[in-house]
Amino acid sequence: MKYAQSAGRRVCLVFLAAVLLFALAGCGSKSPLDPKNPVSLTVWHYYNGSQQVAFDALVEEFNETVGRERGIFIQSYSQGSVSDLEAAVRDAIGGKVGADAMPDIFSSYADTAYEVEQAGALANLSDYLSQEELDRYVDSYIEEGRIAADGTLRIFPTAKSTEIMMLNKTDWEAFAAATGASLEDLRTIEGVAATAKAYYEWTDSLTPGIPEDGRAFYGRDAMANYFIIGMQQLGVEIFHVENGEMTLHVPREELRRLWENYYVPMVKGYFGAYGSFRSDDVKTGDILAYTGSTSSAMYFPDQVELDSGSHPIDYLVMPAPVLADGLNYAVQQGAGMVVSKSDEQHEYAAVEFLKWFTQADNNLRFGCVSGYLPVLKEANSAGKLDQVIEDQGLSVAPKTYDCLTTIFQELEGMTLYTNRSFKNGSAARRVLEYHLADQAAADRAAVLAALEQGQSLEEASAPYVTEASFSAWYDSFCAALNDAVSK
Repeated sequence: MKYAQSAGRRVCLVFLAAVLLFALAGCGSKSPLDPKNPVSLTVWHYYNGSQQVAFDALVEEFNETVGRERGIFIQSYSQGSVSDLEAAVRDAIGGKVGADAMPDIFSSYADTAYEVEQAGALANLSDYLSQEELDRYVDSYIEEGRIAADGTLRIFPTAKSTEIMMLNKTDWEAFAAATGASLEDLRTIEGVAATAKAYYEWTDSLTPGIPEDGRAFYGRDAMANYFIIGMQQLGVEIFHVENGEMTLHVPREELRRLWENYYVPMVKGYFGAYGSFRSDDVKTGDILAYTGSTSSAMYFPDQVELDSGSHPIDYLVMPAPVLADGLNYAVQQGAGMVVSKSDEQHEYAAVEFLKWFTQADNNLRFGCVSGYLPVLKEANSAGKLDQVIEDQGLSVAPKTYDCLTTIFQELEGMTLYTNRSFKNGSAARRVLEYHLADQAAADRAAVLAALEQGQSLEEASAPYVTEASFSAWYDSFCAALNDAVSK
């Protein structure tokens, strides 16, 4: 009897060992690579300037170290802008005459990756990553990449960002000293709108002989984020995706609150949008503050350039404002990397490179230049950032450092969010990006024309800030969204 039990245990142990070996093999633990016959991989991205230099330096280091040891050689190519990259990928998938072959790896936002996945052209990254490896990454970053119908991973998180507020501290201090304005007021969107009104009135008062020449205080990049995150803060998921199907939620009262806190200040000139990006508007003195991506910190100007001359400015980095009494949601954005479906050898090699690139030290080196957040849980702290800077003797721009550390301090109390991908998601996002912004710009132009004819600001803006005006916009907005998602 004792012998039978012992034999049974041995059989069980052998069986368990076999299962374990099989499971490990399924996670890609056995390398299909041969260092004597290295695999060459192409990477397409949209990095430019200092970001491209930093990425290329890391690629070169990989090729000379881990890549040489394992038999992987990476060639990276910038495709220019995000839209240029997306066009190149679509041309490659479609076999357009003259198009380059599909790269082995390319940067991609979720909506574009979803299109490519629907075409069956993306590798299943879950085949090459163990659960232990996945658990090291920020959970929401991994979830964003699970765009396949079966929930498997298709987007490898490589560098992320969220939004911050950047402020021209020098000119703010003059305004605050004269009016008593407080930085605490800038923590809410409503507070920003009220401060912007006060700033308009103060700057208008500086030239008593010229009526209604007040200046805008604030602007924002990425209007789509304003809608998606603003609605989340109010407890509404505007694009609710379940089992691949999207349900649109556009409640009137919540959208009215967003309208009142963007459209109305824009029409009245308290907010502004003039150049390609709001950092451009800070440089020209047209606004003092803006909400934008963490990766935009490096573009915040060192001086304001006016027709009458220029003057140096200091800056302040703050958390992005939230709606008063709203939930503390912040946008999760930034492209990841996807791997083209090919063969085990190329897919395995691609994942090995991406795992190396996202190691804490390597990822933070890239973040120190780009302003992007690292993707491993262990890397998202000021302490780890300081350690990497010291260990590797890095020189980090103060704006980028302050931006990263500000977010690290806020991460524990905020929920990062990005909507799940769905069919026609890009078209729906374009509606969020331009519909209200274009309406506000057109109506602001009409208000300016009325001001030139001698009307006061209240008289000139009155026709545009009524209940009827909101209702007309709301109906048009809902129709545009429904049209976009139903194509």
